[in-house]
Amino acid sequence: MESPIPEDEFNRLLQLADYDLDNSELENSLKDLTKLAGKVAGTDISLVNLVDSFTQWTVASEGISLKQMPREDSVCQYTIMGNQPFEIKDLTKDERFKDKFYVTDDPNLRYYWGVPLKNESGFNLGALCVMDKETKYISPEKVELLEIIADEIVNRLKVIKALTLLKAEVKSAKEKQKQVAHDIRGPIGGIIGLAQIIKEKGNTNQLEDVLDFIKIIQKSGKSLLELADEILSSREEDKKELRLNPDNEYNLMTLKEKIINLYGVQAEQKKVTLEVLVEGNHKEKPFPKAKLLQILGNLISNAIKFTASGGKVYISLNLAEKSQNKELLLVVKDTGAGMTAEQIEAIMKGEGQTTQGSAGEKGYGFGLPLVKHLVDGMNGVLKIDSKLGEYARFELRLPV
Repeated sequence: MESPIPEDEFNRLLQLADYDLDNSELENSLKDLTKLAGKVAGTDISLVNLVDSFTQWTVASEGISLKQMPREDSVCQYTIMGNQPFEIKDLTKDERFKDKFYVTDDPNLRYYWGVPLKNESGFNLGALCVMDKETKYISPEKVELLEIIADEIVNRLKVIKALTLLKAEVKSAKEKQKQVAHDIRGPIGGIIGLAQIIKEKGNTNQLEDVLDFIKIIQKSGKSLLELADEILSSREEDKKELRLNPDNEYNLMTLKEKIINLYGVQAEQKKVTLEVLVEGNHKEKPFPKAKLLQILGNLISNAIKFTASGGKVYISLNLAEKSQNKELLLVVKDTGAGMTAEQIEAIMKGEGQTTQGSAGEKGYGFGLPLVKHLVDGMNGVLKIDSKLGEYARFELRLPV
């Protein structure tokens, strides 16, 4: 059965990526609202789900332990299609859902009610949903309360995004303060030292020596003024740079752990081997996480979907450092279906179309163009190499 796709899906995904959320770290921030939704609806289960190109991520749950599922298996993929609540009175009698694992097996769900999580730009990031093994009636008053909770969830996501940026600015300001203190210590120390020499010599100072001392003091003072001008002129540029770099920092080892925790489940369900290799000499050096999970996540999910059971997805992580410059070198390679030259060209142009995965999964066609868009926004480079029926290899170079 054809899966639904929102009319402006690419921009919806861009909006979701702009929040730069770590789906594994939202539970504590949203747990109370999730539990409240279940209490209001009188259901055993309540979830907050975010829907990306390939996956429905359950970022907070009550009554069930669920972290993710393929987007094409979810009910919330229908909820994000509109602006109104979406209700299924009996999942066992709906052709779209009656054969899904959560209906036929534990927890044997029957009832679903969901409301889209719409942000201030009008895009549905996901859904707040309540479910139960028995059919329910949700009164108009309860519907209104659940919609208020959904709005508050979106507000929380916005606050999380703002706090992340604020922490980054505070951290950067502290680092800048240390740098300025170090930079001005030399010139000021020189000025104080020369002034002390002049004072100690008193009347024995020779005019030529005093003039030389004054020239050195003047030079040091000029360097301080230049430093002040540099700091003031760079403030706006610093602010712009800070907006591009959220506060959370990763190193290659923590990034590897995130990848395995988030995408190991998908690989295991598909019986695909997921191998993550950390290379180079800078495994513990920190770098901003900006959009990394969004970029790598789409590439990894795509690779898993288009690799048959028994296949392999290989990921290489490296951090190259030359002088003061750092560059992330990331490779995602699979033993999957591969792509034609025409498909690669379409991705590099930011285009794409929906295709089926190796097991019939929906590809949606937006994940890889989204990666290209995000990489371009970071002034990075994306290279794609593929052989139809054998492999696809994505190489990323991202300046840090």
